[in-house]
Amino acid sequence: MEKFSRHIRLPGFGVEGQEKLSQAKILIIGAGGLGSPAATYLAAAGIGTLGIVDYDDVDISNLPRQILHTPATVDQPKITSAQKRISELNPDVKFNGYHENFKAGNALKIMKNYDLVIDGTDNFPVKFLINDACVIAGLPLVHAGVLRYGGQVITIIPKEKTACYRCIFRDPPPVNTVSTCSEAGILNTVAGVIGLIQATEAIKYIVGVGGLLTNRLFIFDALGMQCRTVQVKHNDDCPVCGLQPTIKALQDMKQSECR
Repeated sequence: MEKFSRHIRLPGFGVEGQEKLSQAKILIIGAGGLGSPAATYLAAAGIGTLGIVDYDDVDISNLPRQILHTPATVDQPKITSAQKRISELNPDVKFNGYHENFKAGNALKIMKNYDLVIDGTDNFPVKFLINDACVIAGLPLVHAGVLRYGGQVITIIPKEKTACYRCIFRDPPPVNTVSTCSEAGILNTVAGVIGLIQATEAIKYIVGVGGLLTNRLFIFDALGMQCRTVQVKHNDDCPVCGLQPTIKALQDMKQSECR
């Protein structure tokens, strides 16, 4: 009661909301620039179970924005580093680490015991795989992407037929047409802002308070310090969530194969 007293005092939150958080299970795919702030604040908020999927090791270039990791954990698996940080921050959180790539063959198995998924990846084919898996499994998804000085967020609730990622972007962009963060750069605080918005959306969904970013693409511009939302609609012709879906099973996709 004392630890989470500021939450409990919130209108519409209270003890019941905090209890919902303590029983919630959230899966974060990627322990990088987005997953790090999201995981840190979800753990601090009192989430009951936190799962993180990541196969990479900590690199020194990760440290400015990936706040789960420290110089002492460079060259260690990100999952190991994340578990250490989460346990120090809140030892009551049950941590599930998946030191593996998120693929079509393991996606549904990993996701099946969670209430919500957060996309913290920077790989277009994997982002589409996450979207497809969540739609097929009926799991809520908080998608985000960041690059240079900006980012975007949208929340997808498949059971409510809200717009999914493929409703907006039908296929991944062809290879070499969109720069990655490693190529174009990313301001560390932008990843923090967007990752925290993802965590906020997850908390609101679990507690059942406020309005979510469903059918709305939230766009953040750090240089102009401006935010705007673009209204989007569920696409009846969407290949995964439309009226006659053509994607009924998960499949790994190479970006170079996109047309």
